[in-house]
Amino acid sequence: MMNDQDASPKIRCAAAILAAGFVVVLAAGCGRPAAAPAPADAAAVLPAVTVTTVAAQPEEIVSADEVVGTVRPKLTARLAAKVSGTLDEVNAEVGRAVKVGDLLAHVNARELQAQLDQARASRDQADNDLVRYTKLVEQGSTTRQEFENARTRQRMETGRVAELEAMLSYTRVLAPFAGVVTAKLADLGDLAVPGRVLFELEDPARLRLEALVPESLLAGLQAPGAVCRVRIDSAGVDTSAAVAEIAPAADSASRTFLVKFDLPSDPRLRTGQFGRAWIPAVATRAIRVPAAAVTRRGQMETVFVAENGRAALRLVRTGRRGDGKLEILSGITAGDRVIVSSPAALTEGQRLTEPAK
Repeated sequence: MMNDQDASPKIRCAAAILAAGFVVVLAAGCGRPAAAPAPADAAAVLPAVTVTTVAAQPEEIVSADEVVGTVRPKLTARLAAKVSGTLDEVNAEVGRAVKVGDLLAHVNARELQAQLDQARASRDQADNDLVRYTKLVEQGSTTRQEFENARTRQRMETGRVAELEAMLSYTRVLAPFAGVVTAKLADLGDLAVPGRVLFELEDPARLRLEALVPESLLAGLQAPGAVCRVRIDSAGVDTSAAVAEIAPAADSASRTFLVKFDLPSDPRLRTGQFGRAWIPAVATRAIRVPAAAVTRRGQMETVFVAENGRAALRLVRTGRRGDGKLEILSGITAGDRVIVSSPAALTEGQRLTEPAK
């Protein structure tokens, strides 16, 4: 049996331990921070915000594939002389605008002029002989055969004169259409021979974009009056262009067709510029919203929709962009009221008001 002297130290020790534990628990309870208010409570404290919304509705989207090409003239010519001789007159310079029939160069062909003079004299003699033989055959003083021979000579000499006059006209190199000289390959005193190009001419008012289009996209261009969007970056031209020509055969190596688009007349356009065309493909329907309604938060894209007078945050996945809108692949459905005014400043659950109409 334990006596009082043995029990007293043990009781005092147990009391000390209990007192220390109470102090620890009390200290822990006093030092614990107050619980943070729930998000809904925080949003409820914020004032109501006036916002603008739009209804998310499916729209028809015509997807387009990009092809590249080069601006080229619709009308171009490589001018050469048809007779041999030296150039004794040159009026063309690179960049010069010319009209139809303007003289670009003249070929000195004295031999042709001498041949023409001789042919004219022979023709005149043949004309006189034909007149004389006509009278003789009427009088019966010559045979019908001699008359026919005289008439044949007269026709031959007349044809010879016409041939030489045509050849002599070829000494004048004329502009076949109104345009601009883009290349000058000969100068005063140079020898001109048939087939040698002297000048290159093009019409800058009628240009085309020539592009190689894959055969898989050709169906989108074969409708009558097909029109595509075309952009020439260096000129700052973004316009619509009608399909003018489609090559009937594909390139066997690239499996592409040469397609030509008529470009509108624009002084900013130049031959050789790089251009793009968008070929319409499959038409689909998708929900599109103004791009301003979508906020990027790190790797996530979000929109706010109005639900029961409060802002509701939605995670979305976007697709193609165009005309200031974004395609929404998932996250909202048709009919949702999407907030488009300052969505980044909103808070989940915040009260909303819409401006009076």
